[in-house]
Amino acid sequence: MHGLMPEVVARWAAYVTAALAALGIGYYIAAIIAAFVYKLHLRAAARAIATRKSNGEKIPQPTVSILKPLKGMDPSMMEAFRSHCRQQYDAEFELIFGVASMDDPAVQAVEDLKLEYPAVPITLVHAPKRLGANGKVSTLIQMLPHARHEVVLINDSDILVTQHYLERVAAAFALKDKRTVGMVTALYRGKPHGTLWSRLEALGIATDFQPSVLLSRMVEGVKFALGSTLAIRREALKKIGGLEPLVNHLADDYEMGKRVYDAGYAVHICSEAVETGIAPYHFGGFVNHQLRWARTVRDARPFGYAGLLVSHGLALAMVNLVVSGLSIDSIFIFILSFFARITLAMEVGAGVLSDHDVLPGLLLLPLRDGLHLVLWCLGFFGRTIHWRGEEFVLRKGVLNVSGSKG
Repeated sequence: MHGLMPEVVARWAAYVTAALAALGIGYYIAAIIAAFVYKLHLRAAARAIATRKSNGEKIPQPTVSILKPLKGMDPSMMEAFRSHCRQQYDAEFELIFGVASMDDPAVQAVEDLKLEYPAVPITLVHAPKRLGANGKVSTLIQMLPHARHEVVLINDSDILVTQHYLERVAAAFALKDKRTVGMVTALYRGKPHGTLWSRLEALGIATDFQPSVLLSRMVEGVKFALGSTLAIRREALKKIGGLEPLVNHLADDYEMGKRVYDAGYAVHICSEAVETGIAPYHFGGFVNHQLRWARTVRDARPFGYAGLLVSHGLALAMVNLVVSGLSIDSIFIFILSFFARITLAMEVGAGVLSDHDVLPGLLLLPLRDGLHLVLWCLGFFGRTIHWRGEEFVLRKGVLNVSGSKG
């Protein structure tokens, strides 16, 4: 009897992992369809805008205040700044930078930018007050009174954009919808810097996170926003109570998009995929960053987080290979999973995001996906996160100083 137990356990482990891997293949196929649907939407939206222009209708281009909270220097920060100054946009726009300390090295970068682009309205705001646990939102609250324009656009210091970025954001605001478009966000790809762990994170953004965004869009609509671009109408910002309610939230981007949607507005994804720099992580920094994301998602959507198990199809197929002793069935499932995973990576990473680092990184997918399955499991344990050099405890989306009972 006891001799049969390991065999029974192994057999059931093989059955379960095979079933989960099969569900993973289904997830990959669904995400590929979501990417195809999104590309059809982009084409239809572009045709609609072109038709309106050909009929003599002027597509509104609102004035825009771009808010960029800063803390320290990022690897590609100056080039990201310059990309915002080179916009081909018919309406007025301005750049507003904010720092918590005038000793921050980013201050000199902003002063250099002013000299380089004297025709672009650029303002540096000193935001010394710590209004809550989320230092970035605290800085943004103090920057907001300096913004003069109709649309407030928030993005991070390292976001690199094309010269048509504001034009494409404006086009998304102009799309016809049952609701007024109150907010526009953007997909993004990561630009790795130097290390294997930086490459793995960038690969995950393009081939795992962004496909899940597109699948969510197809299944339930856009009820969220991504921190790569948070462009919001003044009226919508006022209706959600401004930025102050977000000052203790970690996922301020997700929370802002959700509140805008709940307030009765539409949230759209614009046609531009922007680029964000990925720090040259070592292993510890990579793990901390991935766990922060995992625990943030688990805290915001616990059932959705559990459901993410099926998004690890390739890793589950690799586990199935081991527990089934390289059976013919497990090899077949692995091959199917591998090709579905590669197809998804190319469809979204290369096709939607135009990420040129995806193709050279395809052979890293098994390593990346195996690590991510382990980190997904670890995400169920603990609430401590490390963010911007500080340690917090996350409860119901709210950041608490580590060790507090808040």
